[in-house]
Amino acid sequence: MTILNGIRIVDLTTVIFGPYATQMLADLGAEVIKVETPGLGDISRYLGSGVPDPTMGSIHLTVNRGKRSIALDLKKPEDAAVLRDLVAESDVFFHNVRGKAIAKLGFDYAGCRAIKDDIIYVHGTGFGQDGPYADLQAYDDVIQAATGTTSLLPRVDGDPRPRYFPSLIADKIAGQFGAQAILAALIHKLRTGGGQAVEVPMFECFASFMLTEHLRDAALDPPLGPAGYPRQLDPTRQPFPTSDGYLAIVPYTPESTARLMALLGSAGLTETPEFEAAKAKGQHMPIVYSEIARKTPAKTTAEWLALFAANDIPAMAARDLQDVKEDPHFVATGFFRHRTHPDVGAFHEMQPPVKYGAAPARDLGFAPKVDGDGAAIRAEIAARHG
Repeated sequence: MTILNGIRIVDLTTVIFGPYATQMLADLGAEVIKVETPGLGDISRYLGSGVPDPTMGSIHLTVNRGKRSIALDLKKPEDAAVLRDLVAESDVFFHNVRGKAIAKLGFDYAGCRAIKDDIIYVHGTGFGQDGPYADLQAYDDVIQAATGTTSLLPRVDGDPRPRYFPSLIADKIAGQFGAQAILAALIHKLRTGGGQAVEVPMFECFASFMLTEHLRDAALDPPLGPAGYPRQLDPTRQPFPTSDGYLAIVPYTPESTARLMALLGSAGLTETPEFEAAKAKGQHMPIVYSEIARKTPAKTTAEWLALFAANDIPAMAARDLQDVKEDPHFVATGFFRHRTHPDVGAFHEMQPPVKYGAAPARDLGFAPKVDGDGAAIRAEIAARHG
């Protein structure tokens, strides 16, 4: 028995935001039916390369794993009828089509509620639908810019050009909120028997995420200081050089800072007048970070890690992205599992990071081909209709 056994989700989302949300729910055992456009399918299929079938890209193998695929052209009455049948037999309908377009197709909340009055109707939007940006398109770059995220790196390194974080971070955070929203709505339905319309706006979700710490003193009225969390924006807070690489070291508490300074041979640093004066203003950490950077080149990364582990100092090697799969912890825990996809071949599959005592680990389903389950799903609908 899986956590979400018996829950069916009709997923009309595309790219990363929605598919990432439903991937997490598929991992928990929900039946996710991915509705795609005939032929090309969802654009997330093409995010990646190096496979013979371009519709089976590497990111698709992750964000659409464990789902079933049916291709429907919703402008065709017969295909729209199939989607109506799916909605009638599902717990959740999740889409990220703009409001006017989905209404024209007949699958707005009113239309879906007429099909199934207790449907959980989840709309993934770019912006909250009660604001002036309601009809605008949103992509990760747009949301990073609009939330002030592109102004963070300039605050750290002094280069005034706004820059993106090199990650689809806004999409993935919105996906996390989307999965949370669906689970909350399912609990509400279990308690009350009622469905509801749920809106998950990417702009508001990512602003909530980024400004948790970065709104800082600007949250107060009147503000006590500017937005931005100084600890994260300190240019001296970077991985520290060793004789053969770099280390992340976190002197987070006064006790761990004193212990670290002693290990570095800099025990007297925290007792200097300069340090005390800076500490009184809350500006002492650049002194600490600069001293760490001055001392760490004396040993190898492995030597420092052994010393810090023995003395309870939080530290880890700054690993290259290409080498993460070989991290000894991940190797020991089996986080990257080597599997063979029936259509793609060998690949590395990340395992769900959260473990549930009531649900033992299981094989995850593979990502489907475009319309790979279409015939079976249509046959199931026909059988239910007698």
